[in-house]
Amino acid sequence: MNRNARGFALIDLIFVCGIIGLLAGIALPRLLLAKQAAGAASAIGSMRVVNSAELTFALTCASGFYAPNLTTLGTPPPGSREPYISGGLGASDTVDKSGYLLQLSGTAYAGAPSTCNGLGPGLSSQGFKASADPAEPTNTRFFATNANSLIYEGTSSLFATMPEVSVPTVGHPIY
Repeated sequence: MNRNARGFALIDLIFVCGIIGLLAGIALPRLLLAKQAAGAASAIGSMRVVNSAELTFALTCASGFYAPNLTTLGTPPPGSREPYISGGLGASDTVDKSGYLLQLSGTAYAGAPSTCNGLGPGLSSQGFKASADPAEPTNTRFFATNANSLIYEGTSSLFATMPEVSVPTVGHPIY
């Protein structure tokens, strides 16, 4: 009996699958950590963009007052097609970007004038607060900023306790 041995034996396939499974088991947790780190970097960048957009809005359009939400920053002034904030951040008042939920709010100030991009009188604010909270429950890096232009990090949501102008009671500054 002469048998021609061609291809792989079942034990060879099981061995290769086992090695691939072992390598995947080692690499997957690192991949998830890298994804969270990239999302955190994007959230910090978005907080910087919000700070810059709010300052530009206050200086050029709102007589020193701030926008109360992201959609106001996403509205371009007359004669321009460029909003104060782009990249999808001004599409709605809460934006999901890179695994983080971004939001911005400011308390309306009755003495605020109307703005150049159509926000009525008394609707802009003397300060603002913005946050980036992770959408995944396993991620424990939360970020926030306010009118003092520093970005703060905490292990729980900072939005509720973040003041619009002064230093927050929780979290620590990172930038």
